[in-house]
Amino acid sequence: MDPQTLPPIPLAKRVFDLALTIPGLIVISPLLLALALAVWIAHGWPVIFSQLRPGYGERLFPIFKFRSMTNACDAQGNLLPDAQRLTRVGRFLRAFSLDELPEVINVLRGEMSLVGPRPLLPQYLERYSAEQARRHHMLPGITGWAQINGRNALTWQEKFRLDVWYVDNWSLGLDIKILALTMWKTLRREGISQPGQATAEEFTGNEDPSGDG
Repeated sequence: MDPQTLPPIPLAKRVFDLALTIPGLIVISPLLLALALAVWIAHGWPVIFSQLRPGYGERLFPIFKFRSMTNACDAQGNLLPDAQRLTRVGRFLRAFSLDELPEVINVLRGEMSLVGPRPLLPQYLERYSAEQARRHHMLPGITGWAQINGRNALTWQEKFRLDVWYVDNWSLGLDIKILALTMWKTLRREGISQPGQATAEEFTGNEDPSGDG
């Protein structure tokens, strides 16, 4: 993605992120320590899961999450399916999106925002349509427009349409609205997984090159 074609990250968005994240991190630090202890007991070391994800301008960065799965493998050394590796502690973390809390580190580092399209797997980059790829014209977020409008209950095409809509219609007021609705949706535990999936199925591409499914 050509950096010269990217819209700049709004300064107000960055200031808003830091204004909430810095004091918020101090407030939730006891919770982070308690969750880290629970993950260590359930899954062992390390407690933080790190994986490269594409962010603003498709640049790769390491995303940080609490581990919600074991590293259990089959006889051939291949990781077992997500549903078999997801533990009770992991299900609890995911049910209330607590596994996402270490991403505040990414926000402080400027790799993510509190609100934006979720950062997905690098192999998806070549599968996006040109329109879907515009989701990378904004910093990725801990939560986003797609997350409060169905999350993993949506199809990939629906998620991407919502992501691009957010990029085109961003405002500080919209971010505040999304954060408020995220807390409500999290308490109601809506859209945690796709039907029949432990989390979400892999995005394998679009049947229609336009990205409409």
